[in-house]
Amino acid sequence: MTTFPAGTFTPAPGRGRVGHMLAIHVRTEAMLTLRNSEQILLTLLIPLALLIGLTVLDVFSVPEPRIDSVAPRIFALAVMSSAFTGQAIALGFDRRYGVLKRLAATALPRWLLVGGRTIAGLVVVAIQLVVLAVVAAVLGWSPSAAGIGWAVLLVILGTLAFGALGVLLGGALKADVVLALANIVWFVLLLAGGLAVPVASMPDGLSTIVGLLPSGALAEGLRVALVDGAVPGWSAFAVLFGWGAVAALLAARTTKLA
Repeated sequence: MTTFPAGTFTPAPGRGRVGHMLAIHVRTEAMLTLRNSEQILLTLLIPLALLIGLTVLDVFSVPEPRIDSVAPRIFALAVMSSAFTGQAIALGFDRRYGVLKRLAATALPRWLLVGGRTIAGLVVVAIQLVVLAVVAAVLGWSPSAAGIGWAVLLVILGTLAFGALGVLLGGALKADVVLALANIVWFVLLLAGGLAVPVASMPDGLSTIVGLLPSGALAEGLRVALVDGAVPGWSAFAVLFGWGAVAALLAARTTKLA
């Protein structure tokens, strides 16, 4: 008969390693997003269709080659679609179905819940942009290597800014209201926020206003970095940081678990 030392099978309850918990939470959040067909339509298929359509079809007058002018704006659209619209809708319905309450009752600290969701958002955005960049390259896109680092920094800052706005919307209102408002804001910014139509093609007064929106700032900053190969103006970074900081402060006060 096999014997074991005393205490061999004594339970040792306790919280897991923080790094391990964070990695699992990030993977779970990212997979839930990537498995959601509605999210894929919003965050990838629509930007892909617009990337191809605006490049092939002469809808708006933009400098040639068209793909170089279209690609940065579609990248900005993809960031907004995932970090803002997708985040807001997912959070709204997580609150409705009690997901946040259940997660808050686990050993996961609140900062890890927020951090995991944020990192998962960055992972999803990275996958989106890789796919879009490959398709853009097939269409003839040739970005300036000198501006890629600045573009990456803008994407990270834009993801955080739009993510904070998404949490602000999805964390305070009912899921059905969030669904409607998030899609309305997405559509308005697509048409009039410097995404479908370049900021430079707008009247002076309107272009100034659009430049102060996170969508316009991100799109214009990416254009300067990827097309001109120059350092984007400080205003692009300031606008994104300002929107993100204000939204994060308000979200901290208004976000509800249910």
